[in-house]
Amino acid sequence: MTRPASRNAALWLALLTLGQAATLQLTSAGPGVHYQHLLSPAAMAASAARWAPLVLLLEVLAVAVGLGREWPRVRGMLRAALPGWRLPVAAAAFALTSATVSRAPAEYAVELILATLLQLAHLGAAVLAGLSLAGPAAEGLGRQVAGLLGTDRDGPVRFFDRVAVAGAAWTVVVSSLLVVLSYQRHPHIPDEVVYLLHAKYFAAGMLWMPAPPVPEAFELDLMVMEATRWFSPVPPGWPAVLAVGVKLGAPWFVNPVLGGISILLAHAVVAEVMDRRTARVTVLLMSVSPWHLFVSMSLLGHEAALACALGAALAVVRLRAGRGLGWAVSGGACLGMLSLIRPLEGLVWALLLGAWSLGARGRGPLLRFAPAAVLTAATVAVGAIQLWYNRALTGRPGYFPITLYTDRAYGPHVNDLGFGASRGLGWGFDPFPGHGPLDVVVNTNLNVTVTNVELLGWACGSMVVLLLLLAGPRRRGAGLMLGAIGAVAGVHAFYWFSGGPDFGARYWYLIIVPALALAARGIENAAGGWDSGARAGRVGFAALGLALAALIVFVPWRARDKYHHYRGMRPDVRALAAEHGFGRSLVLVRGRQHPDFAGAAAYNRVGLTGDGPVYAWERDQETRRRLLAAFPDRPVWLLEGLSQAGGGYRLVGPIRP
Repeated sequence: MTRPASRNAALWLALLTLGQAATLQLTSAGPGVHYQHLLSPAAMAASAARWAPLVLLLEVLAVAVGLGREWPRVRGMLRAALPGWRLPVAAAAFALTSATVSRAPAEYAVELILATLLQLAHLGAAVLAGLSLAGPAAEGLGRQVAGLLGTDRDGPVRFFDRVAVAGAAWTVVVSSLLVVLSYQRHPHIPDEVVYLLHAKYFAAGMLWMPAPPVPEAFELDLMVMEATRWFSPVPPGWPAVLAVGVKLGAPWFVNPVLGGISILLAHAVVAEVMDRRTARVTVLLMSVSPWHLFVSMSLLGHEAALACALGAALAVVRLRAGRGLGWAVSGGACLGMLSLIRPLEGLVWALLLGAWSLGARGRGPLLRFAPAAVLTAATVAVGAIQLWYNRALTGRPGYFPITLYTDRAYGPHVNDLGFGASRGLGWGFDPFPGHGPLDVVVNTNLNVTVTNVELLGWACGSMVVLLLLLAGPRRRGAGLMLGAIGAVAGVHAFYWFSGGPDFGARYWYLIIVPALALAARGIENAAGGWDSGARAGRVGFAALGLALAALIVFVPWRARDKYHHYRGMRPDVRALAAEHGFGRSLVLVRGRQHPDFAGAAAYNRVGLTGDGPVYAWERDQETRRRLLAAFPDRPVWLLEGLSQAGGGYRLVGPIRP
């Protein structure tokens, strides 16, 4: 590489990275519960980060000049890659996924134009970085990429592939650092608080806890309080998995480990369904995907659901290859476990993989469908645990605890699948009353646009590489990946809630591997195949620059700006208990249910017994009086909650020695 070419390529990547940092400085995300949006032009002009608009203006002008000089070359690339109808379709999809819909149409239109312009500028900087790479350097990089990905596209698949193992180790390390430094080993959303409490009483060998002596002082969202029992209504699969971490004293470490396991499983599945090279690119993208890293940081069950779904898919792939009925048993066990973690996704995956397993053949005409039959039987056997669990908690095998909870708290059938005026819990992210076609359109926009941001974290958006599928021939496995994405998104169209802004499009999380596999194919299409020499080197250089910018800029920004003290939750109670030696005491917490009491309730012991502190919600003076009477032998401490103390908890002091 000549020095000017080296310098120009590096300068374009530096401008891309600085431009992404500037864009994020002008983006409203933060720890509140809302979707991210670009600031309005007026707010950008008044922003404290006055350098950011100037950087973006510089990037737009520089990219415009650079693309103008290279326009004949760029135009030829576009015409060759996206002929005919493909270019306008790709352009429309690129623009329409650049910003999340707003309630004010005029604001949405302005943001859509600005977001599209900025994504184009960032994409242009990446393209110019690749084009600036001199021929010898590009050819050398192309050979290195081809060597990393291997020469045998369809050879035997190794589960512990070196690239997959490296990606898995990276995922475990990075997500563990995120959970310690950003999430502070503390639940932040109501679901996580309940999952942790659920896991605690499962780890203690209990199906429910005894009702507390003053029920109103321990009330939490997603907890059912009865005369003698107190339990979580969420499905039992994820709390059972999390209980292993509780037993080991590190529940926060479960998802990072599952994130690494998902990398290994994703490589094996994609290598079998598509090819080895695509599998390696897929896991490289997955190991640096902000969506994957942050879900692996959380205390939610989506990573466990992904691992089960991938395990089941791998089993069916091996079953179709004639590897033996043992794979049918393991695949059914994974599907059954998936249904215990997320029942709707378990149903979708069971239907998809059940139909696909019909391609597996048993020995002899009488046993032709034995593999599918064994898979189904194993799925039902494990999934039937839910019926027993339902009966234990609700008295009826077909009546789910979560339905019991929503029926009591919000009214009958409001949380059911399907359309109608009665659907919905009245939350802020429910677009319209009830559930109908317009809700589906808005919810789909919310999930697609947030996936465009979170899937890769690239400054130009993630959709661009998926659109590059249009630039090449249809190859093995693409139809299956598109079908999986369509099935997951399609079934959730019948549910009134999009999933909210917590951890990306988390209700769609099972699409992450199919989407990344298709993205890997899109990048390969742009490269003209990984053996294309200089072209592959230039595309690889641009993709590497976008990925590095995401790791250097987007991931730290998201970790600090959004997930640090997300929803106002802080682990201060844990530190205060250690510092002041709360011990066997009663700690009264003033403030709101969430985050004030919920942030402390996560540290309650099962059954409110033992030598640890009991954290209770001081809702009013009558509740306080009853609590003091219910725990007469415990010293009493008083905490001002997060919302009252203006930041962290504030220890008022002991009020009863």
